[in-house]
Amino acid sequence: MNFKDKLIWITGASSGIGEHLAYAFAREGAKLILSSRKTAALEKVKGACADPQKVAIVPLDVADLEAVKQTAKTVLDTHGLPDILVNNAGISQRALAVETVVEVEQQIMQVNYFGTVALIKALLPEMVRQRKCHIVSMSSVMGIFGAPWRTAYCASKHAMNGFHEGLRAELHPYGIPVTVLMPGYVNTNVTINALKGDGTPNAVKAKTTAGGWDPEYFAKRALRVIARRKKEAVLAGPRERLAVFLKRFLPPVLHIVLNGLKPSE
Repeated sequence: MNFKDKLIWITGASSGIGEHLAYAFAREGAKLILSSRKTAALEKVKGACADPQKVAIVPLDVADLEAVKQTAKTVLDTHGLPDILVNNAGISQRALAVETVVEVEQQIMQVNYFGTVALIKALLPEMVRQRKCHIVSMSSVMGIFGAPWRTAYCASKHAMNGFHEGLRAELHPYGIPVTVLMPGYVNTNVTINALKGDGTPNAVKAKTTAGGWDPEYFAKRALRVIARRKKEAVLAGPRERLAVFLKRFLPPVLHIVLNGLKPSE
């Protein structure tokens, strides 16, 4: 891997996977742009990076599509086109579809899908002009199969996978790689911050999340995938990988498994 002095823009960098990706890239000598809504948390992440002087903080709420456009312009004017764009900002869900108001569905799609698409599109003309930039986007194994208690989240990740597959073919003539990472359970606060049906935080860490991969380990694995410019990668434990296998080869068996899934899983 050679990320030394590469300019890498990471969204959702204030905690969880994004935070640990920042640490991993920083250890490799990269220059970082870190974005999220939480400026104070970004400052802490910056201070914990290997070389804080090579880290810039650019606050951004990806759900604000107009702000995405303006922030992208600011980054281009100030820092230039990133070598790697890591679309990591996202939010999950823990509620039955019957209990989830449509506004929550819209919020999840806005953050997970439209925010990512808006940022890519804001940079895309310059990417094509320069024939440069590696697009890396964080999907999920839930973008491969659907699961109860996460219907809106699954929908947003399925949309992500479809968009990037088409985009990858469009950008092939320009030599611009597109990588989609599909994590399984990673031990972060994703289920704590997940939205309930009324839009309030779930405030509970699922047992499967607590027992998931350490985020530092996930980041190391992710960097290997990014360095190889792989088109996509499932980064998950045996349970999630089995579900992916069943979806492809034995979907009726997967349906039985999903029917028994509990909210805490």
